[in-house]
Amino acid sequence: MEPANADTSLPHSFETHPSRYKHLKLEVKGAVAWLKLDVQENEGLKPGYQLKLNSYDLGVDLELNDAVQRLRFEHPEVACVVVTSAQSGVFSAGANIFMLGTSTHAFKVNFCKYTNETRLAIEDASANSGQRYIAALNGIASGGGYELPLACEEIYLIDDRKSAVALPEVPYLGVLPGTGGLTRVVDKRKVRKDLADIFVTLAEGVKGKRAQDWGLVDGVYPSSKFNQEIEARAQAIAGKGRPDRKGVALESIAPYRHLTLELGAGHERVAKLTIKGPTQTAYEASANWYPLRVFRELDDALLRLRFHHPNIGLVVVKSEGDPEKLRAIDAELYERRDQWFVKETLLLMKRVLKRMDTSAKSFFTLAEKGSCFVGSLAEIALSADRIYLHEEAGVGMTALNNGLLPMGNGLSRLHTRFLNAPDKAVAIAKEAKTYRGEDAFAAGLATVVLDALDWDDDVRLAIEERASMSPDSLTGLEASLRFAGPETLETKIFGRLSAWQNWIFQRPNAVGEHGALTLYGRPESPSFDWRRC
Repeated sequence: MEPANADTSLPHSFETHPSRYKHLKLEVKGAVAWLKLDVQENEGLKPGYQLKLNSYDLGVDLELNDAVQRLRFEHPEVACVVVTSAQSGVFSAGANIFMLGTSTHAFKVNFCKYTNETRLAIEDASANSGQRYIAALNGIASGGGYELPLACEEIYLIDDRKSAVALPEVPYLGVLPGTGGLTRVVDKRKVRKDLADIFVTLAEGVKGKRAQDWGLVDGVYPSSKFNQEIEARAQAIAGKGRPDRKGVALESIAPYRHLTLELGAGHERVAKLTIKGPTQTAYEASANWYPLRVFRELDDALLRLRFHHPNIGLVVVKSEGDPEKLRAIDAELYERRDQWFVKETLLLMKRVLKRMDTSAKSFFTLAEKGSCFVGSLAEIALSADRIYLHEEAGVGMTALNNGLLPMGNGLSRLHTRFLNAPDKAVAIAKEAKTYRGEDAFAAGLATVVLDALDWDDDVRLAIEERASMSPDSLTGLEASLRFAGPETLETKIFGRLSAWQNWIFQRPNAVGEHGALTLYGRPESPSFDWRRC
């Protein structure tokens, strides 16, 4: 059943493939890969805007996300990735303003969130996969077109007296840089806050040596030497690469094999997500290996829920299968965790779980008799806002629950759950056993334990109550409660930036009839409500 407000203009699946790229050129040359932006202005995902000056929409970012992921799995020999432009004089003008101006509020917020997650995947590849990203800005990099380089380890700017880096969202549009720019400038690049204040309110941006002196880029090169210097730097970083590693092709996940998604499950604002446990336990270095396949399917389902179905407020998560087979899979993951393919699988699982953490949906885990919320699937249960446990069901731990799949705060979900008793988190993970019924409740691994007599009625009432609450307040509530513990660059981006951007995207100063985003590109000037609150 499709809810009435499903956005059918978006792609059904969020998969793509290099053979279908329209806007990105991926070139692998030994140990160095080149990602070149060549956005086709008349190939936007929706009608009504042109993607001029390498500006991007969701379609462009889907290709970028796919390329980053494929480089990790299909080209593990690559040790350096250069992000640059195939168009002369411009790197990227950022997110297409006319696309944003004509999009719904929900789409704008989810677009920024997805784009941010792609930037974090780039940083994760540099930090954990040995694929260091550098940005070669051979032209103007503005707004999101500078936020993409900020996700790279190093940024180099052409010194042609025209090209600048800029974050002009505040002076031009009355909104914030939407994909972590403010946070990365001061937290990651450690630019002084007074210089950062000037930078983000200076619409024309900063050029050349000044950009380097302020810490906005790592180096500038004249036009005559730019390509040569970038090539030399990339080769120096990559060295000989990892020629001993042979890639694994990421085959399509359509149709889902291990997951079903039922929309309007007993209530128009409720979806049911059922995860099937493994039937085979043998290790295989392929895209069909259970943990890789099931988490790629989960990733696609989460994106479909975000973009296609904004009025689905609650996702009920169930599982079914043999817990012992899942334990065998987790044992393989743990024992082989230092092998590159298994490590990449674990890193993907981590990223998908983080996408669940940052989704503006309520999640209730229903652990029924016959469920298999063990180890890696127990992480999904622990990601939920509540765990309802049938008295004859259990939640089981494996070695994977002891920090191999951390949250954005850097802690495991068990540690985040037991911030007041970190030793308890360690003990539960070490025991690696299944906690059933009241034992699970006593251990703090279940929110509510119900017997067979009360299960149907109590679960139904909990679902109906949650579905009746204000979605705005629930989004704020969940974002506040899910990210307990240390604050990191990642939690700042999603806890602060996403909240502020969500608010600003609804304010008349930005999106009202006379708001800056609404009037962009027109001769009229915006009219602001000057009260600050």
